[in-house]
Amino acid sequence: MGGVNVKEKPLKKGYVHVYTGNGKGKTTASLGLAFRAVGHGFKVHIVQFIKAIKKKEYYGELVSSEAHRNLTIAQFGIGFVGTHDAEADKAVANQALRYAEEIVQSGKYDLVILDEINIAIHYKLIDLDEVIDMIKNKPEELELVLTGRYAAPEIIAIADYVTEMKMIKHPYLNNVKSRVGIEY
Repeated sequence: MGGVNVKEKPLKKGYVHVYTGNGKGKTTASLGLAFRAVGHGFKVHIVQFIKAIKKKEYYGELVSSEAHRNLTIAQFGIGFVGTHDAEADKAVANQALRYAEEIVQSGKYDLVILDEINIAIHYKLIDLDEVIDMIKNKPEELELVLTGRYAAPEIIAIADYVTEMKMIKHPYLNNVKSRVGIEY
């Protein structure tokens, strides 16, 4: 049914997406795009910055990715930024950036999602100029998505798609904790 010829790259021209803002849905939107792309035979890799593996089942997308042979996820993080040693956060974020650069340049993927990279930039855990260089030097046919609050104006300026999630209402404001399957 449908899909693309996996012997050819599905995209001739890949674009850069930014999902940012204070509302819910940045990671969720990128996962929706990943799910759609996999359905068309794209090879997708997600690099999650700032997300710690508490246990494999914690983030539902990790479990779901195992059912899709063209979808892989790599997590880098040790917990919420600012809750422990800042140097440790910086070291892990830079490890994630090196890994992301390798994945972007590998030519193995059609879509790469850099989840929460904007937060890593905002908190100066990784260098903005290095991320800009990675974007500018990505393979022509690679679709690239950057998520997270506080997207830098320089990133927004070079992106092709920019979506800002704006919170109007959220149960969190009424002290409702994050719910499995909805927020993570």
